Amino acid sequence: MPLTDARALEPVLQVHEADHAADLAYLARLADWCGHYSPWTAPDITGEAGENGFGIWLDITGCDHLFGGEEALLNSVIARLNDFGFMARAAVADTPGTAWAVVHYGLSQGETVLVTKPGKVRDTLRRLPAAALRFSPEIFSGLDRLGLRHAGDLFDLPRGPLVARFGEILIRRVDQALGRQSEPISPQNPVSRYRARMSFAEPIGKSEDVAESCRQLLKTLCQQLDRAGRGVRRLEATCYRVDGSLARISIGTSRATRNAPHLLHLLSEHFDSIDAGFGIETIVLGALRTDRLFADQLSLSEAPQRVFRRSQTVTESMAALVDRVANRVGHNSVHRLVPKNSYVPERAVRRLPYTEQPSSQPSDSSPRWFANRPRPLSLFDVPQPIEVVAPIPDDPPVLFRWRRVLHRVVVSGGPERIGPEWWEIAAPGRKEDPLPRDYYQVEDADGDRFWLYRSGLYQASNPSAPTPRWYLHGLFS
Repeated sequence: MPLTDARALEPVLQVHEADHAADLAYLARLADWCGHYSPWTAPDITGEAGENGFGIWLDITGCDHLFGGEEALLNSVIARLNDFGFMARAAVADTPGTAWAVVHYGLSQGETVLVTKPGKVRDTLRRLPAAALRFSPEIFSGLDRLGLRHAGDLFDLPRGPLVARFGEILIRRVDQALGRQSEPISPQNPVSRYRARMSFAEPIGKSEDVAESCRQLLKTLCQQLDRAGRGVRRLEATCYRVDGSLARISIGTSRATRNAPHLLHLLSEHFDSIDAGFGIETIVLGALRTDRLFADQLSLSEAPQRVFRRSQTVTESMAALVDRVANRVGHNSVHRLVPKNSYVPERAVRRLPYTEQPSSQPSDSSPRWFANRPRPLSLFDVPQPIEVVAPIPDDPPVLFRWRRVLHRVVVSGGPERIGPEWWEIAAPGRKEDPLPRDYYQVEDADGDRFWLYRSGLYQASNPSAPTPRWYLHGLFS
């Protein structure tokens, strides 16, 4: 209807510019809310929303029994969308293409829900217009000029001439609708293989109710993981509100676990951030990431503590502590140090997020910690220059000044020589060659212990050689 005619019928009609981006954003939110019925949902954004409107894909395989069957599920979806202010139609079919065709062209006047008969795809599509196979307007016009106005007219025709005239897309759409060719639908959100769901007769809004629901769901979820021999690494709780909106909280763990009390403790730190709105009608708990989790072999001394006292091992306690800290400050803020193949101290370690596990099967060539070489507890990122009084050529210092404080050395040890690495010398773009270092452990009169090194060597035979410089690299105490 033209706008002028509409205003003539309704003078107070308000007109707004179409906002396609906002429509797609809200469609994505609706598809997200449809996860209440199936985890496999996606918005249909194959083109502009014409007179038939937008659509949402739902793969309800294995989900319909939770709602009393396919027809009951569709009626529930339509009723809820109507409550949100939308006019909607829905259909269930063996293939996505057939479901799309029925929704847009196969429903009679006033009909909003249709469940097609299994195995009757050809009969369902035969009398529908050719446009029901999702052709472009140009292809539909070309078929109309040839007198091919119904979808069934294309089923038994030779394919060669059709492909030569209209392209491969025509045959692909026919095969997708008939189930000859698969039509994968990418879900909008990651689909968790292990999930637990709970719906409520009346919406809930208290954090205590959410906590109790999550506790019950975690029992079910951990039982699933136990049967599969897996543990949680990433867990997400999705709360579906009665107004069609969602609230999500997620947690991560540093190592695979199916310890329900520990997971509940991590989730409980986020319960206060959940806005229940007008009430929460469904909570879904899904393990977005899982790893293999094998049973631990206990020693004879450890078994009585684990069995009778139910105490955790040091590894489990450390993992639980890291999980609590990481879920408060962020997983990227908690790191672990692992060895790296380098003798240069500042390059001998690398930092990994604690949730990223190092190689679990070390080989003979894997980097190792130098346990036989003492290293300070505190290592400066950048060695700090110091002023030193020391006999030459290889004696440790007897006096040094650091940060304007003079330290008199009473005990010393070393040197430990660390030479330059040839791959660093040949590295492109390096401005100067690295020099060998002689490291010393020294203790001053106050009992403080330092790790010093001399960069370069004294060369009495070469007066033009650069003078060695002294640096403080770390503190033992």
